[in-house]
Amino acid sequence: MMAHLIVLPIVLPLVAGILLLYRRLGGTHLKRLIGVVSTALLVAVGIALVSKAASGEVTYYALGDWQPPFGIVLVLDRLSALMVLLTAVLALGAVVFACDGDDERGSNFHGLFQWQLMGINGAFLTGDLFNLFVFFEVLLLASYALLLHGGGKARIQAGVHYVVLNLAGSALFLIAVGVLYGATGTLNMADMAARLAELPAERAGLVTAGGLMLLVVFGLKAAMLPLYFWLPRTYAAAPAPVAALFAIMTKVGIYAILRVYSLIFGDAAGPLANLEQAWVWWLSLATLVAAGVGVLAARDLRLLVAYLVLVSVGTLLAGIGMGSPRAVSALLYYLIHTTLITGGLFLLAELIGQQRGKAGTRLVRGRPLQQGGWLAGLFFLGAVSVAGLPPLSGAIGKALLLAAAEGGQRPWLWPVLLLTGLCSLIALSRAGSTLFWRSQGEPAGESLTWRKWFGVTWLLAASPLLVILAGPVSDYTNATADQLAAPQLMIDALLPSAGEAR
Repeated sequence: MMAHLIVLPIVLPLVAGILLLYRRLGGTHLKRLIGVVSTALLVAVGIALVSKAASGEVTYYALGDWQPPFGIVLVLDRLSALMVLLTAVLALGAVVFACDGDDERGSNFHGLFQWQLMGINGAFLTGDLFNLFVFFEVLLLASYALLLHGGGKARIQAGVHYVVLNLAGSALFLIAVGVLYGATGTLNMADMAARLAELPAERAGLVTAGGLMLLVVFGLKAAMLPLYFWLPRTYAAAPAPVAALFAIMTKVGIYAILRVYSLIFGDAAGPLANLEQAWVWWLSLATLVAAGVGVLAARDLRLLVAYLVLVSVGTLLAGIGMGSPRAVSALLYYLIHTTLITGGLFLLAELIGQQRGKAGTRLVRGRPLQQGGWLAGLFFLGAVSVAGLPPLSGAIGKALLLAAAEGGQRPWLWPVLLLTGLCSLIALSRAGSTLFWRSQGEPAGESLTWRKWFGVTWLLAASPLLVILAGPVSDYTNATADQLAAPQLMIDALLPSAGEAR
């Protein structure tokens, strides 16, 4: 079993999705059971993968026993293991929340949910560019249907924009992969990295063009300015458990930038080294500024949380743009924090909207909340954490990023990041006072069930837990950043003959 552990994050949701979609197996209870059990098993598999990767060894799984660089490989290192576990933890909270009735508002929710997990996990584990494209398509196809789950005009409008932009991104991705294959003769990322070290000068222009096209594609997935306009309305319109799972979607773009540009365009790539760094640095600051303005302008709680996702995107991209292992370690800690907390806030927004009558999640005067004390406590926890205030995990993540800034980076990062945090704090304070203090009439809505409380608490509890475990988590992210800074480790693991030749 241990030999096949790496492939389980793909096979498990694949099989669960087939069972759920094949003749629409069983009733609602059985579908929920399969969905929750499969996702809980993914959490266990993720923990096992992190434990395996913690040794620092890079391992791979050759599908069909076709060895790299010719076959399809799944690669396990510290980063991919961390992302798989993070996805599973986020998904468990979302799927349990959905089992309270959100899954019945449309058809095939649980099967599509599992297939989206398959696509996300595949993107984190794949070792070659073409299969990164394939898994991107799998997760996007599932996300198209999940976004429209339950119907409605707002979801259809947001879905059309989402689909059109991602189809354009997919076409550009395929062109970029073709250009890089034509220039290097391989699609295996480790093999491509080894070949770039000896690339003829006349092909450098093609590789540069391909690399920059990939940056546009990954920037679209990550919602980097000026490619972020699709995200706020899309995430705000999505069903709550789907929006919570979408919190990891922008991180797929962040992961792809980290993986491709640290491995293929790392220091050994000669004149093509760090191809993305200057672009990402300045665009990250612009993303932060635009997201700060959006946070202040939001007049709906769902939309406010969507813009908070954009704030996190700009913060994470700034860590990539700084280009040091210390900054990468800080952004990985912040990535864990922001993925779980923003996912929890999407679920919490749904609970608040259910108890405010016709006002819903709009930031206007509405009915008092029936369980306002508990909801206000969770909102306070999430707001303090996502705004980056002590003593919760958001403050630690931002402090680590600020401390990682060097020389000329500090005059730019410090004011932009701190002012964006202030904008988030102002917007969340205004939202909290409107939702919990400015109320009129009698409480509306039904009491919330344990499933919904579990989903929200499961995710928001990550913030104090990340503070308690800050030492071990930082040790892991430090080691992950060091591993990413040494791409030769992966090249030697996948292509031992290349290491012997040198």
